[in-house]
Amino acid sequence: MSSDAGKVARAAVEQNQGIFRLAPNWVPRTFLHPGRRLKLAEQDLYALGTQRGGIDERWLSSCIPADNPGASPDEGHSFVVHDGKRVRLADAVAALGAEVVGKPIWERYAKWPIFGKFFDNMGMIPHHMHQSEEHARNVGREPKPEAYYFPPQLNKTFNNFPYTFLGLAPGTTREDVRRCLERWHQGDNGILDLTSAYRLKPGTGWLIGTGILHAPGSLVTFEPQWASDVLALFQSIIEDRVVSWDLLVKDVPADKHQDLDYIVGMLDWEANVDPDFKRNHYLEPIPVADTASAGYVDRWVVYGRIKGEQKFSAKELTVEPGRSVTIKDAGACGLVVTQGRGKINGLYAEAPISIRYGEMTADEFFITAPRAAEGVTFEASAEGEPFVTLRYFGPDAQPDAPEVGAHRQ
Repeated sequence: MSSDAGKVARAAVEQNQGIFRLAPNWVPRTFLHPGRRLKLAEQDLYALGTQRGGIDERWLSSCIPADNPGASPDEGHSFVVHDGKRVRLADAVAALGAEVVGKPIWERYAKWPIFGKFFDNMGMIPHHMHQSEEHARNVGREPKPEAYYFPPQLNKTFNNFPYTFLGLAPGTTREDVRRCLERWHQGDNGILDLTSAYRLKPGTGWLIGTGILHAPGSLVTFEPQWASDVLALFQSIIEDRVVSWDLLVKDVPADKHQDLDYIVGMLDWEANVDPDFKRNHYLEPIPVADTASAGYVDRWVVYGRIKGEQKFSAKELTVEPGRSVTIKDAGACGLVVTQGRGKINGLYAEAPISIRYGEMTADEFFITAPRAAEGVTFEASAEGEPFVTLRYFGPDAQPDAPEVGAHRQ
């Protein structure tokens, strides 16, 4: 922890009424192709060098590093910016504890255990999964359940492949997947022959647990997820680009790198071959209440439980021009502006048009648990477009959130 993290965090909490301003947090991936819709300036897409890959992710309210070869220790970490000083959000949380994340989360996790990201690619990415707690612990890591929401504001173009492969077709066997891994070095290993693609629609989403194979498509995706960067890529070639075996076994114990039964065993088999996969994972927004006549609508966009546990949740708030509303939430949350401009408890906020790498913006915040409970006032500018923000919450913070499938009711 930096020596003045506690002082900066305390000053920010006191002067900004329990709200942190966060700097944009860019993450490249060597094996992916940027979709150019994250508002990062075109000349900065390869700001870290072509050897590091293009920047296709913006991490939000993150307290973990990105697991990228050649990355600096700060890559992936969000930074609180206050009075000309920058400190890691992780250090601010460590210094103030429950004053930031709330007593329940602090007592159970002693950290902020989730983060969000905007994920933007030109095409699809390899069919892959994120390890369960059992398998992540085998390599000293944490699991990574996640959820997807496709913000309409960032998806004016759909890019090359607005479809996502999810799970495995019913009737697929473990031996079928094992044979795909045996063919890894022979070209396309055929893993996509065993799955189904779903057309992506802006304004909808999915809840995806650990051990479930998925190949996200080319819509910009807002992803609340557990604070981890574990993965295993199960597809050997993507858009004629070879995928290294190392990306299959990156988070597999060293003595299991050639153990195909162990690798296949990391999959949650029942969830992957579920004949009602869409019914059990698909999300559509659900208004919290009928408030449109008051000039605002707050909607659940991520909700539901994974194996009986609420890992995270998210809401999208739209405030009409010239209107305001005070919202109370049951837990701390990260926040990002996706459209318009206004004020958040008096702090100026706006969705940027273009961002240079390293430049500060006014679109990302972290709202501490006490502030969220007391209420946060959102004021939309009187002129222009609606003021739209996404808020994402930690585990068990929203006991009244809907369950998967509630939109059908």
